Amino acid sequence: MSIVLLDEFRGSVMRVSREQASQNRDRILEIASKRFRETGFGGIGVADLMKEAGLTHGGFYGHFSSKDDLASQACAQAFDDKLKMWKEAFDRESDDPIRAMVAVYLTEAKRDDPGSGCPLAAFGQEVARGPASIRQTFTKGVCSLVDVVASVIPGRSKAIKRRKALAVWSTLVGAMVLARAVDDAELSNEILKAARIAVTDLSNAS
Repeated sequence: MSIVLLDEFRGSVMRVSREQASQNRDRILEIASKRFRETGFGGIGVADLMKEAGLTHGGFYGHFSSKDDLASQACAQAFDDKLKMWKEAFDRESDDPIRAMVAVYLTEAKRDDPGSGCPLAAFGQEVARGPASIRQTFTKGVCSLVDVVASVIPGRSKAIKRRKALAVWSTLVGAMVLARAVDDAELSNEILKAARIAVTDLSNAS
């Protein structure tokens, strides 16, 4: 009887350990996804990320093979979160989804909070100079966001809808990058406003 109880106890401990490990990994990814969007992949080290997660530096390699591995998975996490967000937003705003998208994306609040913002605008320039693994993850994320926008754009064919979706994202991301980069608040707001008008016109064009 005691052996059975001991086996059950060990099994319970192992389940808790696996669950805790999974929670720890999710926590690291959550923090890394936010911090990398704020500072870039090189702006914060593994030790500081693990400290913020409340974990030891040595525990990092139980979850990720390298910082590049973490960066790739954090990038994927950011895209997954935004893909889910846009799908839900388009379901709620089915009458004019692109106008709703513009109203959410091109705002001063989003401009001033890159940590919770779009991975396209946050990672694009850095990924272009990064390792192949991160570029592959980024490319997959771009395709997923283009597809979800294309699915709600009016058009006579898939090719037209895809072309418009690419143009929408290019305008949104370019505007956000510029609005964050300039040191003139009035110009920054002007960029956002111009892009809002341009994207709305673009999505409605035949």
